[in-house]
Amino acid sequence: MESKKIYNLIILDESGSMESIKNVIVSGLNEVIQNVKNSGKEFPNLDQFVTFISFNSVGVKKICDKSEIKKMSVIDEKNYSPNAATPLFDAMGNSITELKYFLQDKNNYNVLVTILTDGLENASKEFSGSQIKKLIEELKENNWTFTYIGTDHDVDKIADSISINNKLVFNKTKRGVADMYLKESESRIRYMKRVSEDLDESYDYFENKIGNDKNNSSEKKNNKQR
Repeated sequence: MESKKIYNLIILDESGSMESIKNVIVSGLNEVIQNVKNSGKEFPNLDQFVTFISFNSVGVKKICDKSEIKKMSVIDEKNYSPNAATPLFDAMGNSITELKYFLQDKNNYNVLVTILTDGLENASKEFSGSQIKKLIEELKENNWTFTYIGTDHDVDKIADSISINNKLVFNKTKRGVADMYLKESESRIRYMKRVSEDLDESYDYFENKIGNDKNNSSEKKNNKQR
């Protein structure tokens, strides 16, 4: 069976308002990463790589860059210390564009982008919302899947404004974060299964519903050479 590659890009808000849920955010992310590592036995034809960044107005921290999932280390408080403001669009624009150019001469890959934030964009200087929307709409046509996970703001409105249809709202409590990570992990496993079986991955990531432009969930994807 031909090996397939999944590039996971995780973009995590590290602004000051995330401080109250810092510990559960870190522990939950480690569980997600461990689940992906464990999935190697179920999906041996998938090679997975992770780019993980956290961001605030002080700067962007690249915790790992296209690292093999099996080699990724545990995240702890040394990696994640919330403070300052939320330049969400800059963090998205720079990290997505960098990965886009890295992959431009490659084929047989999928990309899963996960944005996790608890607040509105308020500090970007390089990218606007319209630029992010245009970038996302372009990449969604090329086996890129985007998910937006948020709390304490109008998640539907913001996700819709940048053309992300896979969105999840969570309560900013210990239980709320735990429930969110459970839902995300289940959805990620389902996504990996679809990629592994070469099924169309353009569906509702969190609800397992095929988009309106697709015929059915068992339809094989058209092979795309990029």
